[in-house]
Amino acid sequence: MGFLTGKTAIITGAGRAVLSDGRCGSIGYGIATAYAKEGANIVITGRNVKKLEDAKEELERLYGIQVLTVAADVNAHADNQAVVEEVVRQTMEKFGRIDVLINNAQASASGVTLADHTTDQFDLAVYSGLYAAFYYMKACYPHLVETKGSVINFASGAGLFGNYGQCAYAAAKEGIRGLTRVAATEWAKDGVNVNIICPLAWTAQLENFQKAYPDAFKANVKMPPAGHYGDSELEIGRVCVQLASPDFKYLTGETITLEGGMGLRP
Repeated sequence: MGFLTGKTAIITGAGRAVLSDGRCGSIGYGIATAYAKEGANIVITGRNVKKLEDAKEELERLYGIQVLTVAADVNAHADNQAVVEEVVRQTMEKFGRIDVLINNAQASASGVTLADHTTDQFDLAVYSGLYAAFYYMKACYPHLVETKGSVINFASGAGLFGNYGQCAYAAAKEGIRGLTRVAATEWAKDGVNVNIICPLAWTAQLENFQKAYPDAFKANVKMPPAGHYGDSELEIGRVCVQLASPDFKYLTGETITLEGGMGLRP
């Protein structure tokens, strides 16, 4: 029994993606696996129902926890408040509590330069990332106050360093960083822990980026000093587990950068 037994985590963008070599290639699924090993019940959302169902089947079979899947797509043409509130409604109906919210979902047209970026491409990144985090944080807040819970958001070096061909992605991620710091300031008095992670992991999305935009990939993605990219479960997922621990409450509002999984730098 792990220390998260009986607790509930919502993880957005947690469908099971697969790398070309057959290994799991999803940060969200890696986080879900780390939480499942600690006994948490999990709510996973995403746009691809099959990936969600694949994740549910494997997590429940291997770790004996309960997984709720909810298809949810925050986009420029949806009633996004209603979409997110339905996720929260189903979560409360099934599990009766929310202890952790992890805003991992993010889509983008990475590789397209700012001059060539369309409004639709910009909306894709901002809605799936920044707006999604905003709506989920607002909807989960009353429940997180009840459980003295945690919010874990995701940003990126793309915004920190101004990566070539990632204008919308960088803008969304920098917006999420600002939103996170404000929430940490406003919600600390309520006992809600709010942090952000800037990871670098080898994922199916990054693999596809390398194939589609090799020049942008070469300009932006550097091998970390540790000599390997972060492991979605063992390094990034375990950091997310630690941030849900009462021992990490003092870290509220910090940015944590993972480089190859070999260090945390607040």
